[in-house]
Amino acid sequence: MTKSIVISGPPAVGKTTVAKGLANEFNLTYLSGGDVLKEMAREQGFEVDGNDWWDTKDGMKFLEQREKNSEFDKKVDEKLIELFKGGGMVITSYTLPWLVENGIKIWLAASHDSSSKRMQNRDNMSSKEAFEVTKERYDKNKSIYKKLYDFNFGEDVSVFDAIINTDNLTANQVIEMSKETVRNLL
Repeated sequence: MTKSIVISGPPAVGKTTVAKGLANEFNLTYLSGGDVLKEMAREQGFEVDGNDWWDTKDGMKFLEQREKNSEFDKKVDEKLIELFKGGGMVITSYTLPWLVENGIKIWLAASHDSSSKRMQNRDNMSSKEAFEVTKERYDKNKSIYKKLYDFNFGEDVSVFDAIINTDNLTANQVIEMSKETVRNLL
C-alpha cells in the first residue's frame, strides 16, 4: 500500500490499538506522533518511561511547557508530515489530519466518560483521576492546536474520511471497522 493512514481522536480513545492493528493488516509501518514528542521531552531532561507517561505529573508539566513554546509541536509535525507523504505509514497524531492532503484520515470518536473509563482500566487510575487527566489533556491540546494552527481539535472533523464512534464497541470491533473503512477507501 502506497498511501499513509492517520488515526486521530481524543486522549484514551484507542488510537494506538487501532493504528497497530491497521499496520499489521496492511503491512504498514506504525509510528506514534506522541512517541516522537516524548523523544523531544527526553531531550529536555524528562524521564519518559512507560506508556502512561503523558498522564504523570512530568507528562503534564511537559504539556504546560508546550503551551508556552510551540516549537516542540512544530518540529514533531514537520517530521510527521514528511513521513506521511512518503507513504506506507500508519501514524497516530492529533494534528496531522489538518496538515496533510491525501492519504486516509480516520477520527475515533468517544464520549469523555468512555475515554476516561478506558484510561482508568489501562493505566490503573481512579475514576476521578482518569476523568480529570483526560479532560485536562484534551482541553490543553485543543488550546495548543487552536493557537498554533487555528483549527478546532475535536470539533472540526470535516477533514476526515471516516468517523468511528468507539462508545459501546470493543477494541477488536473498532479495529475491524477501521480495516473495512480502509479497504473501502483504497
